[in-house]
Amino acid sequence: MVSISRHKSALMKKPASRPAKEPNPPPSGRAASKPAAAPAGDAPSRGAPGALVVDARTQVGMFDQAVRLFHNGDFGAALTLFERAASGPEREMAHAANLHARMCVRRLNRPDLTLRTADEHYDYAVALINERQLEQAERHLLLAIAQTPKADHLFYALALCRGLSGDLQGAHSNLKRAIELQPRNRAAAKNDPDFAEIAQLPPLSELLYPERATSS
Repeated sequence: MVSISRHKSALMKKPASRPAKEPNPPPSGRAASKPAAAPAGDAPSRGAPGALVVDARTQVGMFDQAVRLFHNGDFGAALTLFERAASGPEREMAHAANLHARMCVRRLNRPDLTLRTADEHYDYAVALINERQLEQAERHLLLAIAQTPKADHLFYALALCRGLSGDLQGAHSNLKRAIELQPRNRAAAKNDPDFAEIAQLPPLSELLYPERATSS
């Protein structure tokens, strides 16, 4: 699953960054839960009220079921499961569950979600990439780029989005731009698990491993 940091280099791992934020904080009446790295069992978690600590397998099952409910528009039931999944031991999944829980809260309280800033479009696009809603994710990334055209993390995310959708040429051009803006994005993409399945395919492989062409 994708979890893009505000450092903006790697899309899978979060190197010492703050969590991806929702466009606006959730309503004061209900706060999203915090991930708790607690042992398996049924002891109360320190996250959402009434949530229970779960083991890794249960966490995965709850998260998957919550995603299905989310897609079906049952945000209330999805919220409950996301909050419980946030108490599991898998930190990346807990972070994603928290993000989705906040999205559920917003949709339950204000269906007409409004995104204004580049960061808001970017964070929402990350959640959409996680759900493999790539066309919608690309639309929000393009809106963010229109506001901040020199933000390398946006081109990096768009490269992944295009690559996962099968547009390798589009992935190449956007990753090339991300590297031009921030050279360390080359190394980030090489070590990014989200890029693993497409990094070895041309033309991305030629961009990420130019030394191969030189040595051949």
